[in-house]
Order: sequence, then structure tokens, then C-alpha cells
Amino acid sequence: MSIPKLPSTTSLSDLDIANALFAPIRHAEPPSPTKRHLKISIIGTGNVGMAIAQTLLTQDLVDELLALVDALPDKLRGEMLDLQHAAAFLPRTKIVASTDYAVSAASDLCIVTAGARQLTDESRLNLLQRNVNLFKKIIPPLVKYSPGCILLIVSNPVDVLTYIAWKLSGFPSNRVIGSGTNLDSSRFRFLIADHLDVNAQDVQAYIIGEHGDSSVALWSSISIGGVPILSFLEKRQIAYEKETLVNIHREVINCAYEVIKLKGYTSWAVGYSVANLARSILRDQRSIHPVSVLAKGFHDIEDGDVFLSLPAQLGRGGVLGVINVPITDEEADQLRKSATTILEVQEQLGV
Repeated sequence: MSIPKLPSTTSLSDLDIANALFAPIRHAEPPSPTKRHLKISIIGTGNVGMAIAQTLLTQDLVDELLALVDALPDKLRGEMLDLQHAAAFLPRTKIVASTDYAVSAASDLCIVTAGARQLTDESRLNLLQRNVNLFKKIIPPLVKYSPGCILLIVSNPVDVLTYIAWKLSGFPSNRVIGSGTNLDSSRFRFLIADHLDVNAQDVQAYIIGEHGDSSVALWSSISIGGVPILSFLEKRQIAYEKETLVNIHREVINCAYEVIKLKGYTSWAVGYSVANLARSILRDQRSIHPVSVLAKGFHDIEDGDVFLSLPAQLGRGGVLGVINVPITDEEADQLRKSATTILEVQEQLGV
């Protein structure tokens, strides 16, 4: 008696659909083999770095977590001990720290949060130049000790510094990612959900472009529970004006400024955002996140190498593809203006 063959789970039409949905990353390296022993290095133990560390520790993602800092060895050791003392309440994870980058060897993911603080009356350009100089000290040793890692840049201005990290590392673009507008998009989803009195997890919405004032809200592709938002508003008989949409986007941009004004810094939301990205990468979840990627070639951005946030699929190989999300002509024009803004800054830096 012959056993009938099961039908193939992947047909040509499935592949056609997948190819239409995602734009492949050019010159991408294949993903590294999944290892049982996973290691993350965090460079910078300020408020953001430690919020990321604390969030990662609760999620049982890795076997070894490191926090590195150059200038403050006592604080570094204090933070390490403080986390180690919570071992009885956390999944088993080895926590070590050192000012020597050799301790980061064989990391799967290196998260860079270190950055210079702005001095009184210091220009943004001068601050950025100091951060570029700092990255020249950070990125080469990370590459030396973890040549197969993925770099996840969180330091601001994240788009320009992700570009700098890409240039300094010599890595293919799929292995250098900026945290970008992942958190901005979370704020966007929260504000829309709050405005419409729905659960934020049911809101699909993206902020793309610069992580900053020239970001772009993709109103045209927002959906609530799979229903396009404009149809949702009509069915609920909720009146809206374009000014309302503009105000929500403006509030997204101002959210961070408000938190900094009230408590002096942002930390917890950034920690959850970056841990969310780390999980997608290390668990090969292939989830879609708006993160800073090499944007040249997408949406008619052709003037130069620039990193901007676009909805990207993340997995063990880093950026696996960029989703072909439909955007309006107005949104595309705003995105190209966002690219121009960042390119002008890069030209001023001479990079």
C-alpha cells in the first residue's frame, strides 16, 4: 500500500506573495548559525543602558549579559553587583562587566547606548561630532572581538550614528540596525488607542523616517483590529479633522521632551523597546519593526547613503527585508525630506 504524499506547504504563489511583500536587503550576509549559548553586550551603563539590561534580564533571552563603560569603572562594578544580587529572582544569566572590550568577545548582539552629554550652549553639530569621536573608540573593538555580531545602535541622534557605526564596522548593512522609530511607533499606537478608546495592541501604526522632528506618520496604513482607521472612524461615527491627526503626531514627537522635562531622562520605555528588538533578532521571530536601516533605494531615496526607519523584518541575520508598505505621495515626499535632513547633517560632519 503506497502512502500518499502530502502537498507542499510552499507553492509558487506563496513565494510570489512573499517576494512582493518584502524588498530584499542587498549584499546581505546569511544569518549566523543559531547557537545554544547567546550573549549580549551593552555598551554604556547610563539610565538607558541599565533600563535595557534590567528588561532583558527578566525575559530569559540570553545566557550572558555584559555592561561596559569606559569612564566610570566604579559605577560599572556597582551596577553589575546590583544586578547580580537579584539572581535568585531572575532566570539564570551570567552578568559580568569590565572597562576592557575583550569581555564582549563572541557576542551575538552588541547594543550601543553610550553617548556624550550636551554641554551648556553647545551646538547640536558639535555634540554630534563628539559622539562620532566616541564611536571611533567603541565600534572598532566591538568588531575586533565579535566579528559576527549584530550592532544595535540606541545612542542619539540614532540615524546618523547608525550610519557612522556601519562605516566604522565594515559590516554589511543588514547587521547594523538603529533603534529608530520603534519607540516612536509605540507612542503613536498608545496615543491613537487612547484617543479611540481601544487596546494599543490592536492598533497597527508606524512612524517612519528620522527619529526626530522630521519623522513621518503613516496615517494611510493605520488599522484597528485589521480595519483601516478611516473606515473604523466612519463606522463608529467618530468625526475627525486632519488637524487632529497632526496634533497626535506632534504629541508623539514631544513625548520624549516631556518625559525628560519631568524626570530628567527617558529609560523604561526605551528599555522595553530595545528588549523587544533583541527578542525578535535572537529568537529569529521575523517580526516587523520600524527601525533605522540603510534606506537608499527605497521610496525613491537615491541621493546618498542614509539610515532611516522603515518597517523591517528582523531575525538572526539582522535585517531580513524591508516591507513594501504602501504610502501616499505626500508621505513619500515627507520621507525624502527626512532623508535630506539627515544627509545635510552628515555632510556637515564631513562623513
